[in-house]
Amino acid sequence: MSAPGENASSQAAGAVGESRPSLAALLTDLSFWADWASVVGLVGLVIVFGIAQPVFLSIANLQALLLAASILVVLSIGQTFVVATAGIDLSLAAAVMLGAIILGLVNAAGGGIFLACVLAVVATSLVGFLNGVIITVGKIPDFVVTLGTLSAVTGLGLILSGGEPTMVSSTFLLRLASGSFGPFGYPVWVAIAAVLVAHIALFYTRFGVHLLATGGQTESARSLGIRTNGVKIAAYTISGFCAGIAALLLVARIGSAEPLINTSLLLNSVAAVVLGGVSLFGGRASILGPAIGALMLTTLVNGLTLLNVSAFYQPLAVGAIVVLAALIMRYQR
Repeated sequence: MSAPGENASSQAAGAVGESRPSLAALLTDLSFWADWASVVGLVGLVIVFGIAQPVFLSIANLQALLLAASILVVLSIGQTFVVATAGIDLSLAAAVMLGAIILGLVNAAGGGIFLACVLAVVATSLVGFLNGVIITVGKIPDFVVTLGTLSAVTGLGLILSGGEPTMVSSTFLLRLASGSFGPFGYPVWVAIAAVLVAHIALFYTRFGVHLLATGGQTESARSLGIRTNGVKIAAYTISGFCAGIAALLLVARIGSAEPLINTSLLLNSVAAVVLGGVSLFGGRASILGPAIGALMLTTLVNGLTLLNVSAFYQPLAVGAIVVLAALIMRYQR
């Protein structure tokens, strides 16, 4: 999905002298629907579930839906930065698990909740940094590196935790999970802040320009003096940082650090990026698009749960939507 300011450089040349297409032309243009697939899908799901189950539109359910979506929104932002460089981070879910475990162990050892949170985010950021270094310096495909990191980090988490969950009792995390400001809970505000900061970083800073250039044409970007290796390392570090923030939100929500990897977090983060119109070949990205994609996937699961659809069918529905989105992407501008 394209927002104002995104792809501005590519559109500027053809903007002069072109007339806006008619409404009928837009509605029959497949590229228009491809750009706005996540928005159309979200609105469609809200209408369908709202009619099928009136409880879906209740204030309590909508607030719960947004709280559940906040974790996936943060993860999808981290994945977006990586995918914008034509890469992928398969270690996200494992990094979240490691961050949660470190948070729980440091807090249980008496280190205090704030130190525990900082170390958790530092650890996940380090995972992302190492991914970037190995990929760029070792010139190893990102798929192979992050798949290996997925296994290694999972094993490290299991070793540190002994395979046992750690209860996390913290007033700070309790307030983070249950507190609210205005109409939204604190996790939702964290997600909103992440979207705003990421959007500014991607579209209004030199780093963002270099990131998109690196993903679009790496060799051309390098010839222009852009340090493409540094850009890629930064992208993976940002992904790891987002995994750490997601770990904090997850531990706050469930009240414990679980040594079990939630593969749905990884799959759904990639799905949200695809639904958001980010090109898997790099060079084209959006922050709002993946955020809406994450909200759409959470809405789908929430609605199916309210309709008492078996949890076994929910991954099938998510997978079907992702494949459909990938097909739609072929028609993007």
